[in-house]
Amino acid sequence: MSQPNSDLTIERFTLGDWQTNCYVVHAGEDAQGRRPCWFVDAGFDPQPMLDYVKDERLWPTQVVLTHAHLDHIAGLHAVRDAYPDIPILIHEAERHFLTDTMLNLSAGYGMPIVAPEATSDLRHGEVLDLNHVGVEVRHTPGHSPGSVSLVQHAAGVAIVGDALFAGSVGRVDFPTSDGPLLIRSIHEQLLTLPDATQVLPGHGPATTIGGERRLNPYLQGELPTH
Repeated sequence: MSQPNSDLTIERFTLGDWQTNCYVVHAGEDAQGRRPCWFVDAGFDPQPMLDYVKDERLWPTQVVLTHAHLDHIAGLHAVRDAYPDIPILIHEAERHFLTDTMLNLSAGYGMPIVAPEATSDLRHGEVLDLNHVGVEVRHTPGHSPGSVSLVQHAAGVAIVGDALFAGSVGRVDFPTSDGPLLIRSIHEQLLTLPDATQVLPGHGPATTIGGERRLNPYLQGELPTH
């Protein structure tokens, strides 16, 4: 889907039995005639996403991970097989999750996944450049300690991983989750965006900030103190 008021294009791929939404983000041609793109997350069975990049003759420049739970990282080896030198970026709080099967939850589901190590860290407030389109990184912990959301302000869109869903929020029953912190993260980092901002989550349909502000039952009432 093309986003308004920007050269940004975001294609969603719902991958594997976990129905994980992963994204390919691109923004026109560069000065050399290449079409740079990012992978945002890489779930189970990522071949449709890889095929799209090949068919569209895109040039993948990095993988940006919203967080490191197994259903968002299971396809990283396949991505690296196709693009051996592609950088992998993740928030520093979850760098070690990639290679720890307990922390990335894969051991508990009987499918231990040791992903490739990250190349560099994402930091709250930094602006990543995709062919001169700036994408802001917002740290939105709670579902996991290093969860991030990716905001492109001109396009009015936020890729939020498993922080916020249509009518719900991310699970907080995992060992490294923090329910009150998640609600605070959503209020402080996502609900501060304009109501029209499109929210692209890690599972389920897209929604908007305004819709979730008004109707999401988990976001009503006072902020938790912790």
